[in-house]
Amino acid sequence: MPPSPSKPKSKARIEAYLGGHRGEALAAWFLRLKLYRIVQRRCKTPVGEIDLIAERFGTTVFIEVKARSVAAREMEALEAVNRSRITRAAQYWLAHHPAKAGTNLRFDVIFLAPGRWPRHVINAFDASS
Repeated sequence: MPPSPSKPKSKARIEAYLGGHRGEALAAWFLRLKLYRIVQRRCKTPVGEIDLIAERFGTTVFIEVKARSVAAREMEALEAVNRSRITRAAQYWLAHHPAKAGTNLRFDVIFLAPGRWPRHVINAFDASS
């Protein structure tokens, strides 16, 4: 059976998609300035997506990027992080990169808001929670 034709995407959805790309690019540059090495951007796995995977001083870091229109909504954004999805995606990625499985692992979140410096929350959550 041939694939169904794709539906036209709404303007709002396209803008959100492009905004996500811009936010992830900004977060990647911010991390590079902090001496992180970006390993992969937009890592898509069958169990979820990881926005950024980076390394610094032997630690592999899985990073979720959250952009909000106002900085005061950071707590809301942190609560919206789907921890189980990111954890499952990280486990999948590690299964395909066994050399990294023995390194220190961490889950971070970067908050972005207009007119503010990015805020990097190191070790934002534990994979076991």
